[in-house]
Amino acid sequence: MKFCPPGTSRYRTVGRSDREVDVLRQYSLMFLSGDSPPILFAHRGARAHAPENTLEAFRLGLKLGATGLESDLWMTSDGVAVLDHDGWASRLRRRRIDSVDAADLPSHIPRFSELLDLVPPGTQISIDLKDSSQPEVVLEEIDRSGMASSVWLCHHDLSELGKIREQHSEVRLVHSTDPSRIDGGLERHIANLRSTGVDCLNMRESVWKAGDVALCHRFGRCAFGWDAQHHRTIRRLLTMGIDGIFSDHVDRLTDALNEFVQR
Repeated sequence: MKFCPPGTSRYRTVGRSDREVDVLRQYSLMFLSGDSPPILFAHRGARAHAPENTLEAFRLGLKLGATGLESDLWMTSDGVAVLDHDGWASRLRRRRIDSVDAADLPSHIPRFSELLDLVPPGTQISIDLKDSSQPEVVLEEIDRSGMASSVWLCHHDLSELGKIREQHSEVRLVHSTDPSRIDGGLERHIANLRSTGVDCLNMRESVWKAGDVALCHRFGRCAFGWDAQHHRTIRRLLTMGIDGIFSDHVDRLTDALNEFVQR
C-alpha cells in the first residue's frame, strides 16, 4: 500500500543540478514497490529565507526543492479564505482578520486561491485550519482548483475533521495533536482516525518513534512530523520512514534527503 501520493514529478528540478535531480529520482525509485517518498513541506513557505506566508516565500520554497507547501488559513469578515499565521490584520491597531474585509487586508497577506493557482501540478499543500467556521468556502476553492487529492487540511479537533469528511470525500485530512492529548493509547487513536476518515497523524518531530510510524502505516494512515529544523532531526525522520516533514529550512530538507539516499 502507498500511504501518500507517489510520483517523482513532485521533485521539482528548478534550481537543482543534474546530479541532485538524479539522486532524488533514485530515491523515488526506492519506493516504487512500497511507500512513497516523504513530502518535503516548506513551513509557511521558505520562512527561513523569505517573509513567511507570502507568495514570495511559497515561490522560493518550490525553487529550493520543496515538494509541499504549508500555511495557516483564516476567514475574513466577508467570507474569503486567506493565509496568515497569527490571524492579525494589523497588530498596531489590534484588528483581527475575521473582523476585516478581504479588500482591506495588507497586501502581503495572500488569498488561499492565490496559493492554489501558484503551485504546479503534483505539489502538495498542507493547510492548518486556524478558523474552521466556514469549511464549505475552503472546499469550494479546492474543488475549483482541481487539487483535492493534493491538499491536506489540518486541525487539532478530530470532530471538526469528521464534519469536513462528511462534506468532502477526496480532500486529505490531518489530525495535528500531541501524545499528551491522546486518550486510550496511540493504537486506538490511529484506529479512530481510520474510522473517521482522517488520513494522517501529525505530531512534533521529537515525539515520533519508529514504532509509531509503523503503527500508522499498519492502519493505512500517514505520519507527518513538524518542526524539523536540523539535519540530524530530518535524517532521523527519514530513517523512520515518515511520510511528510515540515521545516523552515528547505535547503536542509533537500540536503538531508540527498545524504540519506547516498548512504
